[in-house]
Amino acid sequence: MVSHQTEETLDILVLAAHPDDAELCCGGTILKHIALGKKVGILDFTKGELGTRGNAEIRLQESEKATQLMGISFRGNLELEDGFFENNAENQKKIIRFIRKFRPEIILANAVYDRHPDHTRASELARESCFYSGLRKIITYWDDINQEAWRPRAVYHYVQDRYLSPNLVVDITEFMDKKLEVLNAFSSQFYNPASKEPLSYISSPDFMDSMIARAREVGKPIGAKFGESFVMDRFPGVHNLFDLL
Repeated sequence: MVSHQTEETLDILVLAAHPDDAELCCGGTILKHIALGKKVGILDFTKGELGTRGNAEIRLQESEKATQLMGISFRGNLELEDGFFENNAENQKKIIRFIRKFRPEIILANAVYDRHPDHTRASELARESCFYSGLRKIITYWDDINQEAWRPRAVYHYVQDRYLSPNLVVDITEFMDKKLEVLNAFSSQFYNPASKEPLSYISSPDFMDSMIARAREVGKPIGAKFGESFVMDRFPGVHNLFDLL
């Protein structure tokens, strides 16, 4: 397990199947909440070793660069097998250990349905791990110390390639330029006319344009230039109606 850590507790923990999932799909939301003084961490499930371009070592270097650019408090990698990890008790307990260690109020996780099978499977793995983390009879340890149960207050699934009608949109207008700068850290993955590697789905010249267009599309209904969208399996709640304005 590879990790980079500066803080012991987190407000938000982002769970992601691959390095760059978090930056691509909720990077603006991460940047916005860090600017608000929140502590945010990312736990990648795999090293993205099956990616068409680059390799696991390059992806690790790129994710470390992105981590520094965003000001992430913690980043870890479970080193599960890319493409073949399973939603099972063993992997759930690995994630539960991190949830109980950092005790986040909010979890951001992969899309509930998407083009890449890993994303959908990671979504279920994250959701079930969050639930089981709150059961005290499931025993986990950190540094040989028995951990207390902890269940995040909310799990929000970021929308990825496939369009899903959102339950929640975050205005990221002020952070869109910084998000694009962060994505440039993953230079092996996205369009580069000088690259000699095979063309992939996300390295096409049009991919980044479509991502920006999606941000405009979901931002428009809330009166924002750019937005990031999320779905959840429960009703969102507010203390009063003016919180929605």
